[in-house]
Amino acid sequence: MLALENVSLSYQSRRKSFDHGAHHVLDGVSLEVYEGETLGIIGRNGVGKSTTLRLMAGILAPTSGKVRQRPGKTASLLTIGLGFRPDLSGRDNAMLAAMLQGASPKQARSYLEEIKEFSELGDSFEERVKTYSSGMLARLGFTTALKTHVDILLIDEVLSVGDARFREKAAAAMKSRISGDQTVVFVSHMEAQVRDICNRAVCLHEGAVLAEGDPVEVLAAYGEVSR
Repeated sequence: MLALENVSLSYQSRRKSFDHGAHHVLDGVSLEVYEGETLGIIGRNGVGKSTTLRLMAGILAPTSGKVRQRPGKTASLLTIGLGFRPDLSGRDNAMLAAMLQGASPKQARSYLEEIKEFSELGDSFEERVKTYSSGMLARLGFTTALKTHVDILLIDEVLSVGDARFREKAAAAMKSRISGDQTVVFVSHMEAQVRDICNRAVCLHEGAVLAEGDPVEVLAAYGEVSR
């Protein structure tokens, strides 16, 4: 469905600790995402997990290497508040998000009540999202992506946000979605979520792939470098 081929990403920094002012976020990363799988990406803070998702979504362009996606397939990045317009209501943002993911206006409108109910936003669904807490934004973003259809769903830490009850509800809904044909790439710091939800995992370390394969084995490799 999607592949990173020897992808590197760097940017200029004024900090003298970086060689020649260049900060290397990713260095020669290659990985593939297969149809219908749930791929977990784990690693310590700053290793490039969220950057990898943004490259997959086309939000960032690599400094070198290629990002290839199967023609005709759509990928959506689900992260807290990404793409939301703060001056619009939750309902209007859900409508726009669904249309950006390929729904017709009629289809998008048909999703709205279900999005409102699952997200548990109540009357706040009609309020501008600039009044939302981070947990409310996460619930709106997660539910909008869950209830609409994209070929590749890219999830950045969202299941780690919010109260425990909603996290359990979101995880159960995602497992149900995964049991179908949804392709998912999932970033999390929570090892239990990666172990329970993903059927393959990648550990990033110092901008490169440290381990790839069975989640239990990859989490063991992650444990070694995170001590």
